[in-house]
Amino acid sequence: MEMRDVTVVRDGRIALDSVSLTIERGENVAILGPNGCGKSTLVKLIDRELYPRADHGSMRILGRQRWNVTELRKELGIVTNDLQAQILPETSVLDAVVAGFQGKLGVYYDEGTPERLAAAQAALVAAEAAHLSDRVFGALSSGEARRVLIARALAHDPGSLLLDEPTTSLDLVSAHALLETLRRTGKGLVLVTHHLEEIIPEIDRVVLLKAGRILADGPRREVMTSQNLSQLFCTDIVLQGDGPYSAQVRR
Repeated sequence: MEMRDVTVVRDGRIALDSVSLTIERGENVAILGPNGCGKSTLVKLIDRELYPRADHGSMRILGRQRWNVTELRKELGIVTNDLQAQILPETSVLDAVVAGFQGKLGVYYDEGTPERLAAAQAALVAAEAAHLSDRVFGALSSGEARRVLIARALAHDPGSLLLDEPTTSLDLVSAHALLETLRRTGKGLVLVTHHLEEIIPEIDRVVLLKAGRILADGPRREVMTSQNLSQLFCTDIVLQGDGPYSAQVRR
C-alpha cells in the first residue's frame, strides 16, 4: 500500500490529514494511536469502505489505484469489529468462514465447493477453532468469535492480515491466546490498535498516528519510547520492558 499526501473527510471533519505511508506486501506493521486519531478511518481506507479526497494526494494498493473491491478484499484477510457485528447470530461458524472467499464484508450464503470447505476447515484448525465448526456464530464467546474471524481471514490464503483492535472485549487469558495464534499465521500483519500489549514480537515497524497525522514511523525499538508515547497519548508515560510492552502512566 502506498499513500501520498492523502486526506479523508468524515462527517464534515478531517479524519486523516495529508498522510503519506507505504506498507510493503508481507511487512509486519503496527499502527498505534489513541481513540479518535484516525485508525479506523485508515482501516476503512485500505479495504475501500472509504475513499480519499480526489483532489488531494494519491493512493495505490498492491500497486494499483483502481480495484474491484471484491477482488481487493480477497487479497487481504480482514478482522474488524464492524465485520463481527455484521455476521448474523444464526449463521453457522463454517458458513461464516466460507463467506470469506466471496470478498464481501457481510455473510452471504454460499454452499461452498469441496475445496473451499476443506480450506475453511483447515483455517479453523489453524485458528484453534475447529471445535466450533458445528456451532452458530451468535452462541460464541467474544474470544471464540475472534478466532472464527481469524479463520475466515485465513481461509482464502491472503497475502496479509488487516487487524483492527483484535483483542477488543477479550479477557487477559483470551487476548494472550489470540495473539499467540496470530504469531503462528506466517502472514504479513497490519495491526491497528491502541493497546501496547498487542504489538507482538513479530511486529518490526510501528507507526504512531495522532489527530489524523503521522507522529512517528520507523523500527519498533526506535519509535516505541517513553517520550514518543507520552506525546502520542498526551500524558506522562514510562515504558517498561520490551515485547510485550507494559507502561506506567504518571499523573
